[in-house]
Amino acid sequence: MSTDVEVFDAELVEDDIVVGPAAAEQGPRYLVTQHTMLGPGELPPRADELPAWTDDDFRLSAEDIADLAEPDLAENTIINRDSTTAAFEAWCAGQKPPRLAWPCTTATYTSYGLHLIRRGKAGEFKPSSVGQYMSRIWNWQPVDLRPDPSRFKGRLRVWQKEWAKAGGEVRRAPAVTIEYNLRIIAAIDESTNIGKRDAFLAALAYSNLHRESELTDQLNGRIKIHDTGLYVKTATSKTDQIGKGNGRFIKDREDLQLVRRARAWFAVLRDLGADAPNLPVFRALTVKGELRKYPVDRKRGVRMRPGSLDERLQELAERAGVPYIDGKKVTSHGWRAGANTDLIKANVSLAERNKAGRWAPGSHTADTVYDRPHGVGAHDPLAKVPLYGGPAHAAVAQARR
Repeated sequence: MSTDVEVFDAELVEDDIVVGPAAAEQGPRYLVTQHTMLGPGELPPRADELPAWTDDDFRLSAEDIADLAEPDLAENTIINRDSTTAAFEAWCAGQKPPRLAWPCTTATYTSYGLHLIRRGKAGEFKPSSVGQYMSRIWNWQPVDLRPDPSRFKGRLRVWQKEWAKAGGEVRRAPAVTIEYNLRIIAAIDESTNIGKRDAFLAALAYSNLHRESELTDQLNGRIKIHDTGLYVKTATSKTDQIGKGNGRFIKDREDLQLVRRARAWFAVLRDLGADAPNLPVFRALTVKGELRKYPVDRKRGVRMRPGSLDERLQELAERAGVPYIDGKKVTSHGWRAGANTDLIKANVSLAERNKAGRWAPGSHTADTVYDRPHGVGAHDPLAKVPLYGGPAHAAVAQARR
Protein backbone atom coordinates (compact mmCIF):
# COMPACT_ATOMS: atom_id res chain seq x y z
CA MET A 1 0.00 0.00 0.00
CA SER A 2 1.32 3.45 -0.91
CA THR A 3 2.16 5.83 1.94
CA ASP A 4 1.84 9.02 -0.14
CA VAL A 5 1.08 12.01 2.04
CA GLU A 6 -2.23 13.76 1.52
CA VAL A 7 -2.53 17.45 2.42
CA PHE A 8 -5.75 18.88 3.90
CA ASP A 9 -6.77 22.48 4.60
CA ALA A 10 -8.20 22.67 8.12
CA GLU A 11 -8.60 24.82 11.22
CA LEU A 12 -10.06 24.43 14.71
CA VAL A 13 -13.62 25.75 14.99
CA GLU A 14 -16.27 25.96 17.67
CA ASP A 15 -19.08 23.40 17.66
CA ASP A 16 -22.04 24.17 15.35
CA ILE A 17 -20.05 26.76 13.39
CA VAL A 18 -19.93 26.21 9.62
CA VAL A 19 -16.75 27.37 7.95
CA GLY A 20 -16.94 28.32 4.29
CA PRO A 21 -14.27 27.91 1.59
CA ALA A 22 -12.84 31.38 2.22
CA ALA A 23 -12.35 30.64 5.92
CA ALA A 24 -10.73 27.28 5.13
CA GLU A 25 -8.21 28.95 2.84
CA GLN A 26 -7.06 31.15 5.74
CA GLY A 27 -6.51 28.21 8.13
CA PRO A 28 -3.30 26.21 8.61
CA ARG A 29 -2.48 23.22 6.39
CA TYR A 30 -2.12 19.82 8.12
CA LEU A 31 -0.52 16.58 6.89
CA VAL A 32 -2.70 13.50 7.42
CA THR A 33 -2.10 9.92 6.23
CA GLN A 34 -3.77 6.61 7.01
CA HIS A 35 -1.12 6.13 9.74
CA THR A 36 -1.89 9.38 11.60
CA MET A 37 -2.97 8.87 15.25
CA LEU A 38 -4.11 11.81 17.40
CA GLY A 39 -4.94 12.10 21.07
CA PRO A 40 -7.68 14.30 22.55
CA GLY A 41 -7.07 17.92 21.53
CA GLU A 42 -3.97 16.98 19.50
CA LEU A 43 -3.53 18.40 15.99
CA PRO A 44 -1.89 16.71 13.00
CA PRO A 45 1.56 17.93 11.91
CA ARG A 46 1.42 21.21 10.03
CA ALA A 47 2.61 21.35 6.43
CA ASP A 48 4.82 24.34 7.20
CA GLU A 49 6.56 22.48 10.05
CA LEU A 50 8.29 19.80 7.95
CA PRO A 51 12.02 19.25 8.60
CA ALA A 52 14.21 21.66 6.73
CA TRP A 53 15.77 19.04 4.46
CA THR A 54 18.02 20.12 1.61
CA ASP A 55 19.14 18.25 -1.50
CA ASP A 56 22.18 16.91 0.37
CA ASP A 57 19.96 15.09 2.88
CA PHE A 58 18.79 12.72 0.13
CA ARG A 59 22.19 11.91 -1.39
CA LEU A 60 24.30 8.77 -0.92
CA SER A 61 28.03 8.64 -1.64
CA ALA A 62 29.51 6.41 -4.35
CA GLU A 63 30.92 4.24 -1.55
CA ASP A 64 27.46 3.91 -0.02
CA ILE A 65 25.99 2.87 -3.38
CA ALA A 66 28.72 0.25 -3.81
CA ASP A 67 28.04 -1.18 -0.33
CA LEU A 68 24.29 -1.33 -0.96
CA ALA A 69 24.93 -3.16 -4.23
CA GLU A 70 26.39 -6.11 -2.28
CA PRO A 71 23.92 -9.01 -1.86
CA ASP A 72 22.15 -9.10 1.51
CA LEU A 73 20.58 -12.53 1.05
CA ALA A 74 22.01 -16.04 1.13
CA GLU A 75 23.29 -17.34 -2.23
CA ASN A 76 20.64 -20.06 -2.46
CA THR A 77 17.92 -17.50 -1.66
CA ILE A 78 19.18 -15.21 -4.42
CA ILE A 79 19.30 -18.06 -6.95
CA ASN A 80 15.74 -19.15 -6.12
CA ARG A 81 14.43 -15.58 -6.16
CA ASP A 82 16.06 -14.77 -9.50
CA SER A 83 14.70 -17.89 -11.22
CA THR A 84 11.20 -17.22 -9.85
CA THR A 85 11.13 -13.53 -10.80
CA ALA A 86 12.56 -14.31 -14.26
CA ALA A 87 9.63 -16.68 -14.89
CA PHE A 88 7.23 -13.98 -13.70
CA GLU A 89 8.82 -11.37 -15.96
CA ALA A 90 8.61 -13.73 -18.94
CA TRP A 91 4.91 -14.36 -18.24
CA CYS A 92 4.21 -10.62 -17.97
CA ALA A 93 6.06 -9.95 -21.23
CA GLY A 94 4.07 -12.66 -23.00
CA GLN A 95 0.65 -11.21 -22.12
CA LYS A 96 -1.30 -9.33 -24.77
CA PRO A 97 -0.85 -6.51 -24.13
CA PRO A 98 2.30 -7.00 -21.97
CA ARG A 99 2.07 -6.31 -18.24
CA LEU A 100 4.58 -4.53 -16.00
CA ALA A 101 6.36 -7.01 -13.71
CA TRP A 102 8.15 -4.52 -11.42
CA PRO A 103 6.38 -2.90 -9.79
CA CYS A 104 3.31 -4.94 -10.60
CA THR A 105 -0.30 -4.22 -9.80
CA THR A 106 -2.47 -6.33 -7.52
CA ALA A 107 -4.37 -7.50 -10.63
CA THR A 108 -1.17 -8.70 -12.31
CA TYR A 109 0.03 -10.44 -9.14
CA THR A 110 -3.31 -12.15 -8.61
CA SER A 111 -3.62 -13.20 -12.25
CA TYR A 112 -0.17 -14.80 -12.22
CA GLY A 113 -0.95 -16.58 -8.95
CA LEU A 114 -4.15 -18.03 -10.45
CA HIS A 115 -2.13 -19.04 -13.52
CA LEU A 116 0.27 -21.03 -11.29
CA ILE A 117 -2.62 -22.62 -9.40
CA ARG A 118 -4.14 -23.81 -12.69
CA ARG A 119 -0.78 -25.31 -13.67
CA GLY A 120 -0.59 -26.91 -10.23
CA LYS A 121 -4.00 -28.51 -10.64
CA ALA A 122 -2.73 -29.99 -13.89
CA GLY A 123 0.03 -31.69 -11.92
CA GLU A 124 2.97 -29.32 -12.42
CA PHE A 125 3.22 -27.82 -8.91
CA LYS A 126 2.24 -28.49 -5.32
CA PRO A 127 0.37 -25.80 -3.31
CA SER A 128 3.41 -25.20 -1.10
CA SER A 129 5.59 -24.56 -4.16
CA VAL A 130 3.15 -22.02 -5.61
CA GLY A 131 3.00 -20.28 -2.23
CA GLN A 132 6.80 -20.02 -2.15
CA TYR A 133 6.98 -18.66 -5.70
CA MET A 134 4.40 -15.97 -5.04
CA SER A 135 6.02 -15.01 -1.74
CA ARG A 136 9.34 -14.44 -3.52
CA ILE A 137 7.65 -12.25 -6.12
CA TRP A 138 5.88 -10.24 -3.42
CA ASN A 139 9.12 -9.67 -1.48
CA TRP A 140 10.88 -8.65 -4.70
CA GLN A 141 8.46 -5.77 -5.28
CA PRO A 142 9.23 -2.25 -3.97
CA VAL A 143 8.23 -2.06 -0.31
CA ASP A 144 5.79 0.82 -0.72
CA LEU A 145 4.24 -0.57 -3.93
CA ARG A 146 3.70 -4.21 -3.03
CA PRO A 147 0.45 -5.75 -4.32
CA ASP A 148 -2.36 -6.98 -2.09
CA PRO A 149 -1.93 -10.79 -1.91
CA SER A 150 -5.18 -11.55 -0.07
CA ARG A 151 -7.28 -12.71 -3.05
CA PHE A 152 -4.54 -15.00 -4.34
CA LYS A 153 -3.94 -16.45 -0.85
CA GLY A 154 -7.64 -17.15 -0.49
CA ARG A 155 -7.66 -19.23 -3.70
CA LEU A 156 -4.43 -20.96 -2.66
CA ARG A 157 -6.00 -22.04 0.65
CA VAL A 158 -8.99 -23.48 -1.19
CA TRP A 159 -6.73 -25.41 -3.57
CA GLN A 160 -4.60 -26.66 -0.65
CA LYS A 161 -7.70 -28.21 0.94
CA GLU A 162 -8.84 -29.72 -2.36
CA TRP A 163 -5.35 -31.09 -3.00
CA ALA A 164 -5.16 -32.70 0.45
CA LYS A 165 -8.65 -34.26 0.11
CA ALA A 166 -7.63 -35.71 -3.25
CA GLY A 167 -4.71 -37.52 -1.63
CA GLY A 168 -2.00 -34.90 -2.06
CA GLU A 169 0.88 -35.37 0.34
CA VAL A 170 4.04 -33.42 1.06
CA ARG A 171 6.93 -35.83 0.61
CA ARG A 172 9.79 -35.17 3.01
CA ALA A 173 13.23 -36.71 3.23
CA PRO A 174 13.36 -39.80 5.46
CA ALA A 175 15.04 -39.60 8.85
CA VAL A 176 18.66 -40.74 8.92
CA THR A 177 18.47 -42.02 12.49
CA ILE A 178 21.50 -43.19 14.47
CA GLU A 179 21.10 -46.74 13.12
CA TYR A 180 21.25 -45.61 9.49
CA ASN A 181 23.94 -43.00 10.09
CA LEU A 182 26.26 -45.58 11.63
CA ARG A 183 25.68 -47.86 8.65
CA ILE A 184 26.61 -45.00 6.33
CA ILE A 185 29.74 -44.10 8.31
CA ALA A 186 30.83 -47.75 8.52
CA ALA A 187 30.96 -47.89 4.70
CA ILE A 188 33.42 -44.96 4.53
CA ASP A 189 37.15 -45.60 4.06
CA GLU A 190 38.55 -43.38 6.82
CA SER A 191 42.17 -44.02 5.83
CA THR A 192 41.92 -41.36 3.09
CA ASN A 193 41.58 -37.58 3.32
CA ILE A 194 38.19 -37.76 1.62
CA GLY A 195 37.04 -40.48 3.99
CA LYS A 196 38.11 -38.54 7.08
CA ARG A 197 36.15 -35.54 5.86
CA ASP A 198 33.06 -37.59 5.00
CA ALA A 199 33.01 -39.49 8.32
CA PHE A 200 33.25 -36.26 10.33
CA LEU A 201 30.64 -34.65 8.08
CA ALA A 202 28.09 -37.43 8.67
CA ALA A 203 28.81 -37.53 12.41
CA LEU A 204 28.52 -33.74 12.87
CA ALA A 205 25.45 -33.35 10.63
CA TYR A 206 23.59 -35.72 12.93
CA SER A 207 25.06 -34.61 16.27
CA ASN A 208 24.34 -30.92 15.80
CA LEU A 209 21.12 -31.31 13.75
CA HIS A 210 22.67 -29.26 10.97
CA ARG A 211 21.03 -27.75 7.93
CA GLU A 212 23.22 -28.16 4.84
CA SER A 213 23.84 -24.40 4.54
CA GLU A 214 25.03 -24.31 8.16
CA LEU A 215 27.53 -27.06 7.40
CA THR A 216 28.95 -25.35 4.32
CA ASP A 217 29.29 -22.03 6.17
CA GLN A 218 30.81 -23.52 9.34
CA LEU A 219 34.30 -22.15 10.09
CA ASN A 220 37.28 -23.87 11.70
CA GLY A 221 37.44 -21.35 14.53
CA ARG A 222 33.87 -22.09 15.60
CA ILE A 223 34.58 -25.72 16.50
CA LYS A 224 36.51 -26.35 19.72
CA ILE A 225 37.71 -29.93 20.27
CA HIS A 226 37.85 -31.22 23.86
CA ASP A 227 38.61 -34.68 25.17
CA THR A 228 34.99 -35.17 26.18
CA GLY A 229 33.25 -33.62 23.19
CA LEU A 230 32.98 -30.65 20.83
CA TYR A 231 31.81 -27.12 21.43
CA VAL A 232 30.20 -25.99 18.18
CA LYS A 233 29.01 -22.47 17.46
CA THR A 234 26.61 -21.93 14.57
CA ALA A 235 26.96 -18.26 13.64
CA THR A 236 23.88 -17.92 11.46
CA SER A 237 20.90 -20.12 10.73
CA LYS A 238 17.43 -19.97 9.22
CA THR A 239 16.04 -18.64 12.50
CA ASP A 240 19.07 -16.41 13.23
CA GLN A 241 19.57 -14.28 10.13
CA ILE A 242 21.35 -11.45 12.00
CA GLY A 243 24.13 -13.72 13.22
CA LYS A 244 23.50 -13.63 16.95
CA GLY A 245 24.95 -17.14 17.06
CA ASN A 246 24.12 -20.37 18.82
CA GLY A 247 26.66 -22.51 20.62
CA ARG A 248 26.33 -25.87 22.32
CA PHE A 249 28.52 -28.58 23.77
CA ILE A 250 28.11 -32.00 22.13
CA LYS A 251 29.28 -34.83 24.36
CA ASP A 252 31.32 -37.51 22.65
CA ARG A 253 29.74 -40.95 22.10
CA GLU A 254 31.37 -44.32 21.58
CA ASP A 255 29.25 -45.01 18.51
CA LEU A 256 29.74 -41.72 16.62
CA GLN A 257 33.31 -41.05 17.90
CA LEU A 258 32.89 -37.38 17.14
CA VAL A 259 36.11 -36.25 18.87
CA ARG A 260 38.33 -38.80 17.12
CA ARG A 261 36.85 -38.00 13.74
CA ALA A 262 37.08 -34.22 14.31
CA ARG A 263 40.78 -34.52 15.23
CA ALA A 264 41.48 -36.70 12.19
CA TRP A 265 39.86 -34.22 9.79
CA PHE A 266 41.41 -31.13 11.38
CA ALA A 267 44.82 -32.81 11.09
CA VAL A 268 44.17 -33.13 7.34
CA LEU A 269 43.22 -29.46 7.15
CA ARG A 270 46.43 -28.57 8.96
CA ASP A 271 48.53 -30.62 6.51
CA LEU A 272 46.74 -28.93 3.59
CA GLY A 273 47.32 -25.47 5.05
CA ALA A 274 43.58 -24.92 5.37
CA ASP A 275 43.16 -24.81 9.16
CA ALA A 276 43.01 -21.02 9.61
CA PRO A 277 40.12 -20.03 11.94
CA ASN A 278 38.35 -18.00 9.23
CA LEU A 279 38.35 -20.82 6.65
CA PRO A 280 35.45 -23.27 6.17
CA VAL A 281 35.57 -26.64 7.91
CA PHE A 282 34.34 -28.70 4.97
CA ARG A 283 36.32 -28.39 1.75
CA ALA A 284 35.96 -29.85 -1.71
CA LEU A 285 38.80 -32.26 -2.47
CA THR A 286 40.30 -33.78 -5.59
CA VAL A 287 40.38 -37.56 -6.04
CA LYS A 288 43.91 -37.44 -4.60
CA GLY A 289 42.65 -35.76 -1.44
CA GLU A 290 44.05 -32.31 -2.23
CA LEU A 291 42.17 -29.01 -2.03
CA ARG A 292 40.11 -28.24 -5.08
CA LYS A 293 41.04 -24.90 -6.65
CA TYR A 294 38.43 -22.28 -7.50
CA PRO A 295 38.53 -19.04 -9.55
CA VAL A 296 39.59 -16.06 -7.43
CA ASP A 297 36.35 -14.22 -8.25
CA ARG A 298 34.08 -17.08 -7.13
CA LYS A 299 31.23 -15.66 -5.05
CA ARG A 300 31.44 -18.36 -2.39
CA GLY A 301 35.21 -18.24 -2.21
CA VAL A 302 36.44 -21.68 -1.11
CA ARG A 303 33.20 -22.73 0.59
CA MET A 304 31.34 -25.73 -0.81
CA ARG A 305 27.89 -25.19 -2.29
CA PRO A 306 25.05 -26.53 -0.13
CA GLY A 307 23.90 -28.53 -3.15
CA SER A 308 27.31 -30.18 -3.49
CA LEU A 309 27.28 -31.19 0.15
CA ASP A 310 23.77 -32.60 -0.24
CA GLU A 311 24.92 -34.63 -3.25
CA ARG A 312 27.89 -35.95 -1.26
CA LEU A 313 25.73 -37.17 1.61
CA GLN A 314 23.36 -38.82 -0.86
CA GLU A 315 26.32 -40.59 -2.45
CA LEU A 316 27.51 -41.83 0.95
CA ALA A 317 24.04 -43.24 1.64
CA GLU A 318 24.01 -44.98 -1.73
CA ARG A 319 27.44 -46.53 -1.12
CA ALA A 320 26.16 -47.88 2.19
CA GLY A 321 23.20 -49.48 0.44
CA VAL A 322 20.56 -47.14 1.87
CA PRO A 323 19.83 -44.55 -0.85
CA TYR A 324 16.16 -44.91 0.09
CA ILE A 325 14.55 -45.35 3.50
CA ASP A 326 10.86 -46.29 3.64
CA GLY A 327 10.74 -45.75 -0.12
CA LYS A 328 11.89 -42.11 0.16
CA LYS A 329 15.19 -40.78 -1.18
CA VAL A 330 17.77 -39.79 1.41
CA THR A 331 18.87 -36.12 1.38
CA SER A 332 21.05 -34.02 3.66
CA HIS A 333 17.98 -32.88 5.62
CA GLY A 334 17.50 -36.48 6.70
CA TRP A 335 20.37 -36.18 9.19
CA ARG A 336 18.63 -33.27 10.92
CA ALA A 337 15.32 -35.13 10.96
CA GLY A 338 17.02 -38.32 12.12
CA ALA A 339 18.56 -36.74 15.19
CA ASN A 340 15.29 -35.05 16.15
CA THR A 341 13.34 -38.29 15.66
CA ASP A 342 15.78 -40.14 17.94
CA LEU A 343 15.53 -37.36 20.55
CA ILE A 344 11.73 -37.62 20.54
CA LYS A 345 11.97 -41.36 21.02
CA ALA A 346 14.28 -40.71 24.00
CA ASN A 347 11.63 -38.34 25.52
CA VAL A 348 13.77 -35.19 25.13
CA SER A 349 11.59 -32.10 25.63
CA LEU A 350 10.54 -29.85 22.76
CA ALA A 351 12.32 -26.88 24.39
CA GLU A 352 15.63 -28.80 24.48
CA ARG A 353 15.21 -29.96 20.89
CA ASN A 354 14.38 -26.44 19.70
CA LYS A 355 17.60 -25.18 21.25
CA ALA A 356 19.72 -28.05 19.92
CA GLY A 357 18.32 -27.75 16.40
CA ARG A 358 18.17 -23.95 16.36
CA TRP A 359 14.42 -23.81 15.87
CA ALA A 360 12.73 -20.70 17.21
CA PRO A 361 11.71 -20.84 20.90
CA GLY A 362 8.11 -22.01 21.13
CA SER A 363 8.16 -23.47 17.61
CA HIS A 364 6.45 -26.83 17.09
CA THR A 365 8.20 -27.56 13.78
CA ALA A 366 10.42 -30.16 15.44
CA ASP A 367 7.26 -32.10 16.35
CA THR A 368 5.08 -31.46 13.31
CA VAL A 369 7.66 -31.61 10.50
CA TYR A 370 10.84 -33.32 11.76
CA ASP A 371 9.38 -36.28 13.66
CA ARG A 372 9.72 -39.02 11.04
CA PRO A 373 9.69 -42.50 12.60
CA HIS A 374 10.39 -45.36 10.22
CA GLY A 375 7.64 -47.65 9.03
CA VAL A 376 4.27 -47.20 10.69
CA GLY A 377 5.76 -46.15 14.02
CA ALA A 378 5.34 -47.78 17.41
CA HIS A 379 3.40 -45.25 19.49
CA ASP A 380 -0.37 -45.66 19.81
CA PRO A 381 -2.14 -43.97 22.76
CA LEU A 382 -5.06 -46.41 22.39
CA ALA A 383 -2.70 -49.20 23.48
CA LYS A 384 -2.99 -47.80 27.03
CA VAL A 385 -6.67 -48.82 27.16
CA PRO A 386 -7.00 -52.31 28.76
CA LEU A 387 -8.27 -55.11 26.56
CA TYR A 388 -12.02 -55.66 26.83
CA GLY A 389 -12.60 -59.10 28.24
CA GLY A 390 -9.30 -59.06 30.13
CA PRO A 391 -8.81 -59.57 33.90
CA ALA A 392 -10.60 -56.34 34.81
CA HIS A 393 -13.67 -57.26 32.76
CA ALA A 394 -13.72 -60.80 34.21
CA ALA A 395 -13.72 -59.43 37.78
CA VAL A 396 -16.66 -57.11 37.03
CA ALA A 397 -18.61 -59.89 35.34
CA GLN A 398 -18.03 -62.24 38.28
CA ALA A 399 -19.26 -59.57 40.75
CA ARG A 400 -22.51 -59.17 38.82
CA ARG A 401 -23.40 -62.85 39.09
